[in-house]
This record gives sequence, C-alpha cells and structure tokens, in this order.
Amino acid sequence: MNKHTIFFLFLLAFSCSRNKNDLPEGFVYLKEHIPDIVIDLRYFSSDNFIGDTIDGYESGNCIISYDAAVALTKVQKELNEQGLGLKVFDAYRPQTAVNHFVRWAEDLGDTTMKARYYPEEKKSQLFEKGYIASRSGHTRGSTVDLTIVYLEGNDAGKEMHMGTPWDYFSTRSWPSSDSVTPAQKENRMLLRNVMVKYGFRPLTEEWWHFTLEDEPFPDTYFDFPVK
Repeated sequence: MNKHTIFFLFLLAFSCSRNKNDLPEGFVYLKEHIPDIVIDLRYFSSDNFIGDTIDGYESGNCIISYDAAVALTKVQKELNEQGLGLKVFDAYRPQTAVNHFVRWAEDLGDTTMKARYYPEEKKSQLFEKGYIASRSGHTRGSTVDLTIVYLEGNDAGKEMHMGTPWDYFSTRSWPSSDSVTPAQKENRMLLRNVMVKYGFRPLTEEWWHFTLEDEPFPDTYFDFPVK
C-alpha cells in the first residue's frame, strides 16, 4: 500500500467520522441502530400535506435522539417476532420546518393537497384546531410518526390498515375514533400498546404519533437540518 492510498483512506475515515459527529450530542441516525426499519421520510418528498419538500429536510435520513432509538429497537424486536416491523414517516423535525408549516397555513390560496390530507377540514381552521402549531414535540428529537408493516406473506412490505393515512387531518385519525372498522381500530391498538410498553406516550388526536416519556431534551427545540 503506497503513501497516496494510505492518505486517501485516512481522508475517507476522517470524513465518515466527521459526518457522524455533525449531529448534536445525543442524536443518531435511526437506520444505524435499526438497519431493517423502513424509513419513508415524507417531508423530504412531495407526498405530504403541503405537497413539496419541507424546509430543513436536506436528505431522507431519519434522525432521532439516542434514547428514543434504543426504545424503538425494543419495539422493532417484539414486532419482528410476529412477522411485523416499523415504518417511520418522521422523527426529529427542525424548527425551520415547523416555520414552513405555519407560513403555509397562512396562505389560504394553496390547497394543492387538500383532497388527500384534509378533505373534511377548511384550511383556514387548521391552525385553530391544532393540526398546525408554531411548536412541535418532534423538534425536541424524541417524537416519532410511524406505522406497522407486514414482513411476511402476501402482504409483505405493505402497511397495516389503520383507517386513515398518516397526517390525515380529521377526527377519524384519533386512535379512539369509532368511524374506522373494528379491524383497523385493533391495528391501531397493536401499535399503541407496543409503543407504550417500551416507554412512549401516545397522542390523543393522531394514531401514528408517539413521544418518549423520558425524553432527554424536554425543553429544547432544535433547528439543525436533516442531512
């Protein structure tokens, strides 16, 4: 091995180390802890209630607090024993992204994704009803939006039917809603029960939303980009 090759390898190792250290202390890339978890970071795409990539999302990497990643590892292990697994739509969310949501909510003329994400609601009332807010638990780093997918059989790779899509602005998205089928409600309870078992707190209005009870940064709203 000549000196040029050694120098190149040194630079490569330094670059990888530096990239990992770009995250604030206490944060990790979820895929590094759970390699088989499915990541579908919707805010790094046009498939979300705004219909465009959200400010602050510069990649499809899923970032989360280390403590939340450890807890999710336990959730994934238990689901795997049933031929199931987790699919994550969002975790850490920069304040920059939340600010983008607020600006969008104030632009009443932009209803591009209404039919898919909020057909039952007037955009002018989304802020008032709490679907959009100026602060989000996601920005503290230990909140996650997720669902369950099948890993085996004819439905392998498909999401469990939960009655509504992720981020659907409606009372039908409440975990307790009786407007979904009994089977869909049972699926919601399966997700809720396994998340609660490993230390997550559910949200009353969104079947997909959970926050780690003992979150490490309960009072800090971060604003570093998702890279």
